[in-house]
Amino acid sequence: MNFNMTSDMYIHHGLRQRVAMLHWHDVVNINLSHKPEWLYNKVKSGNIPALEVENGEVLTESSIIIDYLDEKYSNNPLYPRDPLQKAKDRLLINHFNKVISAMYNALLNTGKGYLEDHQNIITNGLATFEKELSSRGGPFFGGNKPGMLDYMIWPWCERVDLLKFFGRQFLLKKDNYKKLVRVFQNYIIMMSIVSIQLST
Repeated sequence: MNFNMTSDMYIHHGLRQRVAMLHWHDVVNINLSHKPEWLYNKVKSGNIPALEVENGEVLTESSIIIDYLDEKYSNNPLYPRDPLQKAKDRLLINHFNKVISAMYNALLNTGKGYLEDHQNIITNGLATFEKELSSRGGPFFGGNKPGMLDYMIWPWCERVDLLKFFGRQFLLKKDNYKKLVRVFQNYIIMMSIVSIQLST
């Protein structure tokens, strides 16, 4: 059983990986402001997300849950099985987290100096991923199907329009990242298909 909070972009990662693995779990959404008492009987720390496994033990921390599921259901791995490529993907995930942080800092900080610093991080970071996608030889970072790197990037893609809402659209010049824009479109198509499968 999986215990989630309902409105955090990073929590979506675990949910999307489970969907991708086509292994179903009961999902219980938790209101962070009013955590139920029974949660502490399952998860002593009260930390979420959490995953209750077959023997009743509970795992917490998104990254730990994701790694566990990828090893447990290895018939449909999201990380590359090549150790070097897996390490590279993990480095890229860490690198993309810096892009995400810069984007949110750009939304919150209005000073010109702040914006220029964040814009450089966003621009250089996305350029790295544009180049990396060219070397992957498929419509996704995972090749012909989405991999862990794709699922870590996807939640950010869903929120990129926030830049326009806050008047920061100049931070993301889409013409410079045509391959990334295309992979974002592939994510939308992919998740639409998954949504249809889940509803039938």
